[in-house]
This record gives sequence, structure tokens and C-alpha cells, in this order.
Amino acid sequence: MAADGVGGEDISRKRLGRGLAALIGEIDRPAAIPPRADRDAPIELIERNPRNPRRRFGEAELDELAQSIRQHGIVQPVVVRPASGRAGHFEIIAGERRWRAAQRAGLSTIPVLVRDLDDRAALEIAIVENVQRADLNPVEEAQGYQQLVDGHAYTQNDLATIVGKSRSHVANTLRLLKLPQPVLDMLEDGSLSAGHARTLVTADDPAGVARRIVKEGLSVRQADALAQSPNAESPAIGPKRTVESTPHKDADTRALEKRLADATGLDVRIDYGAQGGAVRISYKTLEQLDLICRKLAG
Repeated sequence: MAADGVGGEDISRKRLGRGLAALIGEIDRPAAIPPRADRDAPIELIERNPRNPRRRFGEAELDELAQSIRQHGIVQPVVVRPASGRAGHFEIIAGERRWRAAQRAGLSTIPVLVRDLDDRAALEIAIVENVQRADLNPVEEAQGYQQLVDGHAYTQNDLATIVGKSRSHVANTLRLLKLPQPVLDMLEDGSLSAGHARTLVTADDPAGVARRIVKEGLSVRQADALAQSPNAESPAIGPKRTVESTPHKDADTRALEKRLADATGLDVRIDYGAQGGAVRISYKTLEQLDLICRKLAG
């Protein structure tokens, strides 16, 4: 596949070109029908892409994948491109986690799909693959978007089209980069969620509020109120108002409502009867709706 860049920059920024869309299809095929590898390449001739937005790889996750590779091999080939200025070497476009695990498993060669892509297209593929598989933490995702904005003049609409997200999701994700490093560290290690972090962007002391959110285990709604009134004693910080419950609801149902409310930071109501029931999640802003959609999509 020819590099998607020269002569087609304006068009491909608007949407994935046919070549890139086809490659995404190859990457995302179910494991039961993986694409056929072009060749097996010596693992020592394959290098990581320094522009890969994914920076963190869990040790336990790599060990688990390495064990699977020892038993079953690599099911999904690693997508690579020829390394610039290094004959016979390849740079990873998608599949760095598989490559790292293969090294732990002691493999000398791995199956690869070789594609001739420029820097822009390679970064685009890396971001799309990781975002679609939810492999990036919020900071990595934001930094990946920022690379495309800074290096290739992408707009937020371009990014939304490429990664299949709403423009508001892209805008809110990019805003996270305005937060100070201590807050970004909490986001990366998972102690703070993206929903919590978004409430801190306009706070006077985002790091201080973030520490309090983590310490007190506040919901997103409580975090938002705290970010607006950091000196308040505890209205937003006190017990979160749970969903309205009708008297006939049993303790298990009320407990499930509270569990879902705590997980989403929103009001949740479960109603049921002889013919079934319904779960109602109430939201006030489009950002909260986007959060619900992303949680439901996994």
C-alpha cells in the first residue's frame, strides 16, 4: 500500500483514505480470522515507534500475553514499516505490546504486515488502533491527538472523524493537557478518572483538589462542585444524593442503584415489575452523555 500523505494531505485529513481504512480493517479483524502475515521478521530488526502514543505497558499484562504467545504463538501480526535509513530494519506501526511480549516469550522471529506509510499515516494508524481498543490512558490519548494537531495541522473535527469519537470528546480530551503534571500523573496511574480530571481544568488549585478527590473517593459530581468551591466544608463532598427510590424497592435494588450511581457519578434509577423493568440514567450536560456512551461502549 502506498504511503498516504504526499499529494493527498488535505483530503486524508478530512477522513481516512481507502488505503488506511483497509489497513484499519486488517488490524481490527477478529482473532478467529487474522490477516495473513507478509513474512516472519527477526525480532531484533524490529524497533518501537518513538511517536507511538502508548507509553505504559503493564508488567502483569505483558507476562500474561507472553505466556499466551508461548502456548499459541502470535495470532495477530504486528504492523510495521521499513525503518528510515536502516536497511532491513522495521519500525512498529501497530502491535508494540505483542512485540514486547514476544521478546519475553523468547521468540526469535514474529509475523509482520509490512506497509509503506509516512509519519503522519503511521501516527494516525497507531492512534486509531489504540483508541479503538481502549489501550491508551487519557493522557496518552490527549498527547496522541496533540501530535497530530502540532505536526500535521489536524483540526478537532479531523480527529473526531479519524478516531470515531465526538468532537466534544476530542476537545475535552485535549483540554486535559492544560492540567499540571501531578494531576496528569494521577490520570496515568488510574487513581483519577478522565471525568474527574475534566472538572479540574478551570479550578484554581487543580492539584490540591485532585488530591482531595482521591483521598475522599469523591464522585464526578462531587468533584465538580469541589472544583468550583474548593473551600466549601462539605456540601458537594458530603454523602452523595442517591437516586430516588420508591418504598417497594428491596435492599438489593437500592444497593445496585447506588453502585451504578457511584460508578457513573450520575443519578441512576431502576424500576421493575412483572413484565420486566428499566434502568434510567439522568444527565444534565452533553459531556455527561458522552461519558455514559463511552462507559457503555467499554
